[in-house]
Amino acid sequence: MSLRYFILGLLAQQPMSGYDIKGYLGSLHWLVGSPSYGSVYPTLHALLKKGLVNMEVVQNEDRPARKVYSVTDAGRQVLQKWISKPLDSSGSMKAFLMRLMLANSLSHTRLVACLRQRRSQVAAHRAALEQAIEAHDRPAGLGQDLAFDFALTAAIAELGWLDRTLERLSQERSKARPLGEGVYGQQSQFDASRQLP
Repeated sequence: MSLRYFILGLLAQQPMSGYDIKGYLGSLHWLVGSPSYGSVYPTLHALLKKGLVNMEVVQNEDRPARKVYSVTDAGRQVLQKWISKPLDSSGSMKAFLMRLMLANSLSHTRLVACLRQRRSQVAAHRAALEQAIEAHDRPAGLGQDLAFDFALTAAIAELGWLDRTLERLSQERSKARPLGEGVYGQQSQFDASRQLP
Protein backbone atom coordinates (compact mmCIF):
# COMPACT_ATOMS: atom_id res chain seq x y z
CA MET A 1 0.00 0.00 0.00
CA SER A 2 1.28 3.43 -0.87
CA LEU A 3 2.48 5.41 2.12
CA ARG A 4 0.59 8.45 0.89
CA TYR A 5 -2.81 6.84 1.46
CA PHE A 6 -1.89 5.74 4.95
CA ILE A 7 -0.65 9.24 5.80
CA LEU A 8 -3.86 10.73 4.38
CA GLY A 9 -5.81 8.31 6.58
CA LEU A 10 -3.88 9.36 9.66
CA LEU A 11 -4.41 13.04 8.88
CA ALA A 12 -8.13 12.39 8.30
CA GLN A 13 -8.26 11.24 11.94
CA GLN A 14 -6.42 14.31 13.27
CA PRO A 15 -3.83 16.90 12.21
CA MET A 16 -0.24 15.81 12.84
CA SER A 17 3.28 17.04 12.31
CA GLY A 18 5.81 15.07 10.30
CA TYR A 19 7.51 14.22 13.58
CA ASP A 20 4.23 12.86 14.99
CA ILE A 21 3.69 10.74 11.87
CA LYS A 22 7.23 9.36 12.00
CA GLY A 23 6.81 8.48 15.67
CA TYR A 24 3.48 6.78 15.07
CA LEU A 25 4.81 4.78 12.12
CA GLY A 26 7.84 3.82 14.20
CA SER A 27 5.55 2.46 16.92
CA LEU A 28 3.93 0.17 14.34
CA HIS A 29 7.08 -1.48 12.99
CA TRP A 30 6.30 -4.72 14.84
CA LEU A 31 2.85 -4.86 13.27
CA VAL A 32 3.09 -3.60 9.72
CA GLY A 33 6.73 -2.74 9.23
CA SER A 34 7.86 0.85 9.03
CA PRO A 35 8.71 2.94 6.00
CA SER A 36 12.04 4.70 6.08
CA TYR A 37 11.92 7.93 8.02
CA GLY A 38 13.28 9.67 4.95
CA SER A 39 10.11 8.88 3.02
CA VAL A 40 7.65 10.66 5.33
CA TYR A 41 8.63 14.27 4.56
CA PRO A 42 8.84 13.81 0.76
CA THR A 43 5.39 12.18 0.92
CA LEU A 44 4.00 15.10 2.92
CA HIS A 45 5.51 17.61 0.47
CA ALA A 46 4.00 15.72 -2.49
CA LEU A 47 0.58 15.66 -0.79
CA LEU A 48 0.90 19.39 -0.06
CA LYS A 49 1.88 20.16 -3.65
CA LYS A 50 -1.17 18.23 -4.95
CA GLY A 51 -3.50 20.09 -2.58
CA LEU A 52 -4.41 16.97 -0.62
CA VAL A 53 -3.14 18.38 2.68
CA ASN A 54 -2.70 21.81 4.24
CA MET A 55 0.22 22.85 6.40
CA GLU A 56 0.09 25.31 9.30
CA VAL A 57 3.08 26.54 11.28
CA VAL A 58 2.27 26.29 14.99
CA GLN A 59 4.42 28.48 17.24
CA ASN A 60 5.48 27.21 20.66
CA GLU A 61 6.97 29.39 23.40
CA ASP A 62 9.54 26.92 24.67
CA ARG A 63 10.10 24.76 21.56
CA PRO A 64 10.72 25.31 17.87
CA ALA A 65 7.71 25.96 15.66
CA ARG A 66 6.01 22.85 14.25
CA LYS A 67 4.56 22.28 10.81
CA VAL A 68 1.19 20.62 11.38
CA TYR A 69 -0.54 18.95 8.43
CA SER A 70 -4.27 18.39 7.98
CA VAL A 71 -6.20 16.72 5.20
CA THR A 72 -8.16 18.86 2.70
CA ASP A 73 -11.54 18.04 1.17
CA ALA A 74 -9.69 16.92 -1.96
CA GLY A 75 -7.49 14.69 0.20
CA ARG A 76 -10.56 13.14 1.81
CA GLN A 77 -12.02 12.41 -1.62
CA VAL A 78 -8.79 10.73 -2.77
CA LEU A 79 -8.69 8.72 0.47
CA GLN A 80 -12.33 7.64 0.13
CA LYS A 81 -11.80 6.63 -3.50
CA TRP A 82 -8.79 4.52 -2.56
CA ILE A 83 -10.29 3.02 0.57
CA SER A 84 -13.44 2.03 -1.35
CA LYS A 85 -11.41 -0.14 -3.71
CA PRO A 86 -11.28 -3.87 -2.94
CA LEU A 87 -8.18 -5.24 -1.26
CA ASP A 88 -5.36 -6.39 -3.49
CA SER A 89 -5.75 -10.04 -4.45
CA SER A 90 -2.25 -10.81 -3.14
CA GLY A 91 -3.70 -10.93 0.36
CA SER A 92 -0.80 -9.05 1.98
CA MET A 93 -1.20 -8.99 5.77
CA LYS A 94 0.56 -5.61 5.92
CA ALA A 95 -1.84 -4.00 3.42
CA PHE A 96 -4.83 -5.49 5.24
CA LEU A 97 -3.69 -4.27 8.66
CA MET A 98 -2.91 -0.78 7.36
CA ARG A 99 -6.38 -0.61 5.77
CA LEU A 100 -7.92 -1.91 8.99
CA MET A 101 -6.17 0.81 10.99
CA LEU A 102 -7.99 3.35 8.81
CA ALA A 103 -11.39 1.75 9.55
CA ASN A 104 -12.76 5.09 10.78
CA SER A 105 -12.65 6.22 7.15
CA LEU A 106 -14.77 3.25 6.04
CA SER A 107 -18.53 3.04 6.09
CA HIS A 108 -19.92 0.09 8.04
CA THR A 109 -20.87 -1.60 4.77
CA ARG A 110 -17.39 -1.13 3.27
CA LEU A 111 -15.69 -2.35 6.46
CA VAL A 112 -17.79 -5.52 6.43
CA ALA A 113 -17.03 -6.02 2.72
CA CYS A 114 -13.30 -5.57 3.40
CA LEU A 115 -13.40 -8.13 6.22
CA ARG A 116 -15.39 -10.60 4.11
CA GLN A 117 -12.93 -10.22 1.25
CA ARG A 118 -10.03 -10.83 3.64
CA ARG A 119 -11.83 -13.89 5.01
CA SER A 120 -12.18 -15.28 1.50
CA GLN A 121 -8.46 -14.73 0.82
CA VAL A 122 -7.39 -16.37 4.09
CA ALA A 123 -9.77 -19.31 3.59
CA ALA A 124 -8.28 -19.91 0.13
CA HIS A 125 -4.77 -19.67 1.60
CA ARG A 126 -5.69 -22.18 4.33
CA ALA A 127 -7.14 -24.60 1.78
CA ALA A 128 -3.99 -24.36 -0.35
CA LEU A 129 -1.80 -25.01 2.70
CA GLU A 130 -3.87 -28.02 3.76
CA GLN A 131 -3.77 -29.41 0.23
CA ALA A 132 0.01 -28.98 0.06
CA ILE A 133 0.45 -30.66 3.45
CA GLU A 134 -1.75 -33.59 2.46
CA ALA A 135 -0.01 -34.00 -0.88
CA HIS A 136 3.44 -33.54 0.66
CA ASP A 137 3.99 -31.19 -2.28
CA ARG A 138 6.90 -29.42 -0.62
CA PRO A 139 10.48 -30.10 0.40
CA ALA A 140 10.83 -32.38 3.42
CA GLY A 141 12.57 -31.23 6.58
CA LEU A 142 11.89 -29.89 10.04
CA GLY A 143 12.19 -26.24 9.00
CA GLN A 144 9.66 -26.59 6.20
CA ASP A 145 7.29 -28.57 8.44
CA LEU A 146 7.48 -25.87 11.11
CA ALA A 147 6.92 -23.10 8.55
CA PHE A 148 3.85 -24.83 7.08
CA ASP A 149 2.51 -25.55 10.58
CA PHE A 150 2.98 -21.90 11.57
CA ALA A 151 1.28 -20.63 8.40
CA LEU A 152 -1.66 -22.99 8.84
CA THR A 153 -2.05 -22.10 12.54
CA ALA A 154 -1.94 -18.37 11.71
CA ALA A 155 -4.57 -18.79 8.97
CA ILE A 156 -6.89 -20.72 11.31
CA ALA A 157 -6.47 -18.09 14.04
CA GLU A 158 -7.13 -15.23 11.61
CA LEU A 159 -10.25 -16.94 10.27
CA GLY A 160 -11.53 -17.27 13.84
CA TRP A 161 -10.88 -13.57 14.49
CA LEU A 162 -12.56 -12.56 11.23
CA ASP A 163 -15.65 -14.69 12.00
CA ARG A 164 -15.97 -13.22 15.51
CA THR A 165 -15.48 -9.68 14.25
CA LEU A 166 -18.00 -10.05 11.42
CA GLU A 167 -20.54 -11.49 13.84
CA ARG A 168 -19.99 -8.63 16.27
CA LEU A 169 -20.29 -6.02 13.52
CA SER A 170 -23.55 -7.57 12.32
CA GLN A 171 -24.93 -7.32 15.88
CA GLU A 172 -23.78 -3.71 16.23
CA ARG A 173 -24.91 -2.56 12.79
CA SER A 174 -27.75 -0.45 14.12
CA LYS A 175 -25.56 1.29 16.68
CA ALA A 176 -24.00 4.55 15.53
CA ARG A 177 -20.44 5.22 16.76
CA PRO A 178 -18.85 8.65 16.92
CA LEU A 179 -15.76 9.10 14.76
CA GLY A 180 -12.68 8.08 16.71
CA GLU A 181 -14.26 5.13 18.48
CA GLY A 182 -13.03 1.63 17.81
CA VAL A 183 -15.03 -1.24 16.35
CA TYR A 184 -16.25 -2.19 19.82
CA GLY A 185 -17.22 1.31 20.89
CA GLN A 186 -14.05 2.08 22.85
CA GLN A 187 -11.89 5.14 22.32
CA SER A 188 -9.10 4.08 19.98
CA GLN A 189 -5.61 4.13 21.47
CA PHE A 190 -4.37 6.33 18.65
CA ASP A 191 -7.01 9.00 19.16
CA ALA A 192 -6.69 8.93 22.93
CA SER A 193 -2.92 9.24 23.08
CA ARG A 194 -1.88 11.36 20.08
CA GLN A 195 -3.70 14.64 20.69
CA LEU A 196 -1.80 17.70 19.61
CA PRO A 197 -0.98 20.34 22.24
